[in-house]
Amino acid sequence: MTPQTNLRAKAEEQAARLPALLARAEHLAGAVLLGAHGRRRAGLGDDFWQYRPAQHGDSRRMIDHRRSAMGDQEYVREREWQIAQSVMLWVDQGASMRFASTKDLPDKADRARLLGLALSVLLIRGGERVGLTGTALPPRRGNPQVLRLAEMLTQDDPADYSPPEHRAMIPHARAVFISDFMGDLEAVKLALTKAADRGVRGILYHVLDPSEEAFPFTGRTIFESMGGTLSHETLKANDLKSRYLERLAARKQELSELCALTGWQYGLHHTDASAQSALLWLYGALDARQGAAA
Repeated sequence: MTPQTNLRAKAEEQAARLPALLARAEHLAGAVLLGAHGRRRAGLGDDFWQYRPAQHGDSRRMIDHRRSAMGDQEYVREREWQIAQSVMLWVDQGASMRFASTKDLPDKADRARLLGLALSVLLIRGGERVGLTGTALPPRRGNPQVLRLAEMLTQDDPADYSPPEHRAMIPHARAVFISDFMGDLEAVKLALTKAADRGVRGILYHVLDPSEEAFPFTGRTIFESMGGTLSHETLKANDLKSRYLERLAARKQELSELCALTGWQYGLHHTDASAQSALLWLYGALDARQGAAA
């Protein structure tokens, strides 16, 4: 096969995956849609939020005279904060994400793309701007942006491990990184440090196959990276289990501590768990600043 025909075949494969991914993301988003994405904080907006007693420094124009006339105290009418916010998304496209331990489970890339796109659908429906980290797709609103996101999220990276993109972070935006974080953590540290320097806060969402947590291997086993660049053969795979689980626990701890240091949140998801519950957690965590795993 010539390079030209190989490129065309890959393009056709990606084009075939796009409608299915988009339809599944729309369906998942619709299943958890909770209404308008209100921030429930005082600020600029049209919707009434609450009355509060007037405080020193409040402008006279903020006083609600009708509510104040009902008693002896002056009250301010506060409106809900509805300023659209930019959310930067990074979904790991590396080869390590294309792993699934059984045919009954989605691979990690499929679940990560589904969650990333469904979250984007929810946010864009709520009036937010969503884009990808880096310079390829800046945050925008509207359905055309969902189509652009779907197209770019179907593109595979041939490298075993894909580092997170940290360029062009919009100051004070939010960000969501979805990955198995099996690669070099220095790239993750760099991205979160650069983001924190620009006031960007967000979520690290750790996606793992259940076999990567259980390490069910025994006897003679050949471990190979999904990209084919790494290979290790052992006659006693069970002897590796304790060391592997220790290193995995250490990695989770390091990611969690990195998030705490930079003001991000850490979440953990297994591909045998519900995609709907994962999306609900991600959607809520962007506002609630909760740190539990889903």
